[in-house]
Amino acid sequence: FKTVDVGEFDEDGFRKITDRIKDLIITSGGKNIAPQHIELVVGGDHYIEQIVAIGDRRPFISALVVPSFEALEEWAKERGLVFDSREQLVAAPEVVAMYEQRIAARSGKLGPYERIKKITLLATEFTQDAGELTPTMKIKRKFINEKYTTEVDAMY
Repeated sequence: FKTVDVGEFDEDGFRKITDRIKDLIITSGGKNIAPQHIELVVGGDHYIEQIVAIGDRRPFISALVVPSFEALEEWAKERGLVFDSREQLVAAPEVVAMYEQRIAARSGKLGPYERIKKITLLATEFTQDAGELTPTMKIKRKFINEKYTTEVDAMY
């Protein structure tokens, strides 16, 4: 029985699908990493709307993060941060530091080589219209890697 899925067998012998082979990240150190697992663990944070793990042929895992702007704007206002746009908000050092801390805490549940080391906050959501999502709302990893080459390269 052969599929293009990555998975594991549970204690009852049932197969649990965890990722797709074509989506696997192989780091420059040769580690095979399932990005969806990282995205599920870290992306469950209240302040994260969308997240894409990056790291194929790279020395470590990084991520493009789209904040949950409703929660982030409330957090910023409670702290007296002044901003005129989403771009200005995601560039604020206090905001970046908050996301780095939250992601580091959630990444602690992952293996050392799976942990997100650097992030870039994006001011716009990934959308189907922009070509970043499939009709079933799955991330188009190749497209995102190409579209955000500058942001990804800056993390390395």
